[in-house]
Amino acid sequence: MANASLRLLTALRRTAQKLQQGSPYMWGHMGCCNCGNLAQELTQLTKADIHEFALQGRGDWREQIEEYCPTSGLPMDLLIADLLNHGLTTSDLQHLERLSDPKIKALIPLERRNQMRHNVREDVVLYMKTWASLLEEELLSNVQLPELLPVAEEV
Repeated sequence: MANASLRLLTALRRTAQKLQQGSPYMWGHMGCCNCGNLAQELTQLTKADIHEFALQGRGDWREQIEEYCPTSGLPMDLLIADLLNHGLTTSDLQHLERLSDPKIKALIPLERRNQMRHNVREDVVLYMKTWASLLEEELLSNVQLPELLPVAEEV
């Protein structure tokens, strides 16, 4: 799973919020699908830029990730490398495109989880918000607060 960072969980929440507010979403478009929308937020590339990069490779996000080569110099591989530098893994990206990470899905109530579809905006929003909350919990669990020393009573 992704390396928990404030930057990544904020990007997930912003992406979810933008989708909720009507940002372009089309699962079959590489620049405004599940991964495409998150990539826009993390890289500041446009949906058109991302889609153009993808057209220079082969297949959807899953296939592009499977064929990812960090030394190819292909625009889509550079984009994937940028996403990995933000703490994501190739598995995270593949799971995001299909809303399939078991850890994330386990946090969604069973009735809702069983009805989720990877290409439905509301389901993508729920998945991203749940993922962000999971990362937030992970970040907070690693925070060490200093022990408080007893305050001396003044007379």
